Amino acid sequence: MIKWLMIIVVLGSLCSCWPTRVGFVDDSMPEDWRDFYVTPLELNAATAPANYNATLTESLRNGVQNNTRLKMLTKIDDADVQISGVVNSYNTTPQAVTNGDNAQKNRLTVSVNFTIITPTKGLEKMQMTSTRFADYDASQQLSDVESQLLDLINQQIVQDVINKLRSNW
Repeated sequence: MIKWLMIIVVLGSLCSCWPTRVGFVDDSMPEDWRDFYVTPLELNAATAPANYNATLTESLRNGVQNNTRLKMLTKIDDADVQISGVVNSYNTTPQAVTNGDNAQKNRLTVSVNFTIITPTKGLEKMQMTSTRFADYDASQQLSDVESQLLDLINQQIVQDVINKLRSNW
């Protein structure tokens, strides 16, 4: 009898400590946000590669889907979070000028204005600008390192958007 009583007590204590959720729970965003839609970004920067807006759009979609609990939708009307944006600036400037006015480094800077609309919160609209840069050696041509620099810059811009989604609501 005591043996059965001990088993019941042990099982009861184990069940009371059993986790109700398994895995990562992202509670940094409102619970009513379940999905998102990213409108293809516009390109207003004359010096940017012609396909840069498409590349950044895809990076943003993948980043939000893989790093938040939000699921991507194919229709904007059904989305709890709607993200759109415009690439406004894409330029290179010299950095670390040395003797003789020669630059040791150049800096590629990209600036994107985003609008985030949340219909579930009464069409609340938030504006944000993400400006990110990457430096490269002045002895290199931009065309040789551009794709690597843009990968790094895109990661940072996507993280800025994710951080904004997780804050200020």
